[in-house]
Amino acid sequence: MRTLDAIRTGEALPHAGLARALAQALRRWKAGAVAAPPRQRVPLPEGGVLLVMSAAGERLAMTKLVSVHPANPARGLPTLRGEVVVLDARSGERLALLDGPELTARRTAALSLLAARTLAPDPGGPLLVVGAGVEGRSHLEAFAAGLGTQQAWVASRSRDRAEALAARGRELGLDCRAMAAPAEVLARAALIVTATTSPTPVLPEEGLRPDCFIAAVGAHTPAEAEIPAPLVRRCRIYVDMPEACRAEAGDLLQAGVDWSAVTPLADALDKPRPTGPVLFKSVGHALFDLAAAEMAVGAE
Repeated sequence: MRTLDAIRTGEALPHAGLARALAQALRRWKAGAVAAPPRQRVPLPEGGVLLVMSAAGERLAMTKLVSVHPANPARGLPTLRGEVVVLDARSGERLALLDGPELTARRTAALSLLAARTLAPDPGGPLLVVGAGVEGRSHLEAFAAGLGTQQAWVASRSRDRAEALAARGRELGLDCRAMAAPAEVLARAALIVTATTSPTPVLPEEGLRPDCFIAAVGAHTPAEAEIPAPLVRRCRIYVDMPEACRAEAGDLLQAGVDWSAVTPLADALDKPRPTGPVLFKSVGHALFDLAAAEMAVGAE
């Protein structure tokens, strides 16, 4: 069994190519070619959670085991830990062990990239990233690689982390600056990514461009909401997987959305772009982990 550390896992999953693989995964899901039950959540001490996600396709199967530990940064340890076991779906032969946090960050950002390509009224416009952690970095890199983003801002509760991520943006060739608060640039941002651990909204209710696209990826429990309810209700709403979002998307649940008006991303592929504002809500799903695992193993 091959073992890919975080660097090798990332190298096997370029964002632009992974976005295309995720589009194909959604089409396979609609055709009933992939089995992926809802993820299992097990509470851990200090507000942590253990997540188990499994999926199987025609050729490969995988299980991702990750744990989230909000108290770890104070210990100097990573918040997210985990691994992905990839196996031959027919024989059960274990083929690879992938880095769980890197795969998760890559597939989440690649899915947001796919959503922006499909749904954003102005996909080439300036980008605002709220949150300067692993997901913020992966989204900045994904949008630069897949959309040709040229201008970006980073807002974070930690000025040092915002400055560090802005410096990474400049390494990628972007005009990228750290901001004290999202409100400073809302009127100019065509694309917004919220990738924080905040349980309460990180965007104001007003002041956004009427044609903006928002990818909200941080909140993944009913008690959390990065996007304020009045803003949610003004948006055209798309989701990664409807059943998962009905159970976990606090942004939508707290806004009391009409689920009959919420569109799965799979149903939006190859359709005309909507008008804004557009909100894409992602909580993650084993389908996307499987697509990433298939790509990583195929790249080796």
